[in-house]
Amino acid sequence: MRVLAAMSGGVDSAVAAARAVEAGHEVVGVHLALSRMPGTLRTGSRGCCTIEDSMDAQRAANVIGIPYYVWDFSERFKADVVDDFIAEYAAGRTPNPCMRCNERIKFAALLEKALDLGFDAVATGHYATILTDEHGNRELHRASAWAKDQSYVLGVLTSEQLAHAMFPLGSTPSKAEVRAEAAARGLSVAAKPDSHDICFISDGDTRGWLSERVDLQPGPIVDRNGAEVGRHEGSESYTVGQRRGLGLSVPAPDGRPRFVLEVKPRTNEVVVGPKEALATSEIAGARFTWAGLAPADPSTPFDCDVQIRAHADPVPAVAVVRDGELVITPGTPLDGVAPGQTAVVYVGTRVLGQCTIDRTVSAVPVTA
Repeated sequence: MRVLAAMSGGVDSAVAAARAVEAGHEVVGVHLALSRMPGTLRTGSRGCCTIEDSMDAQRAANVIGIPYYVWDFSERFKADVVDDFIAEYAAGRTPNPCMRCNERIKFAALLEKALDLGFDAVATGHYATILTDEHGNRELHRASAWAKDQSYVLGVLTSEQLAHAMFPLGSTPSKAEVRAEAAARGLSVAAKPDSHDICFISDGDTRGWLSERVDLQPGPIVDRNGAEVGRHEGSESYTVGQRRGLGLSVPAPDGRPRFVLEVKPRTNEVVVGPKEALATSEIAGARFTWAGLAPADPSTPFDCDVQIRAHADPVPAVAVVRDGELVITPGTPLDGVAPGQTAVVYVGTRVLGQCTIDRTVSAVPVTA
């Protein structure tokens, strides 16, 4: 097959490209330039898509012996990931930009261009596995090593995208083995730190970054009954589950700490309450997709596991499509779920689908 290997400049994508070559594919490497003003150097493990990353990818491609190109996707990335991130926060939600990037850049824009150029598949360094059922249908599954499993951030992939996706690292037992293989292959990225945090906020200060892009207006911090207990400088700067930095002027009657339970951009209110009120008994979203074949009858409740963060443990749940929403009821209440997050649904190791959370239901009722 003709395979386009997405090369970020990191060790995972470099080894994935090398393995695709060894598997007998005709491989071309491509680095995505996602910023119009990339930084020259990384700071430890913060940031990515720098000039240094592009050069690292170039060197890896040279060692592997494959053609290498840099494609400018910065305009698409700004519109589909960065602007979406800002709009979600302005709407009081907590977005996951990695999900949007995988959905709209790596497996939409990149795959579309790859297919137009005659490639059969796009290979990435994600830790996930694609299996084929007895009828030839492709399914997305967890990687063999759950500690490094990245199937959660790939939950947005559709059946058509899975048909052209390749994850050469899915069966690798550990990241240490990938680094050892990279060193044995003579790849200079063997010891390069992994990227963390949000790639376009390289200093990790999300609140400061947002304050320069969102018109923050002061407003009230209220308890669950609507009584004002403090003031904020901009509701968009707060996230569900936050405890620090609230600066409340009215202490809780029981003296216990309060946590952010909800952000209401329309009224510019931040709702706070006790930690136990963060427990969520139901989540739902109208923006849902299936990774491969959908359930035979999604309008009939079915057993599954739900995962709401990349490194969270899956929780047994029951899901159903009702009134245009994917409604998920966990067997054990989930802690601190915020609208805008992604809920990924699993059946065993298989990723069945996902939804962007639009609403949540607290397991703790409001008391007078």
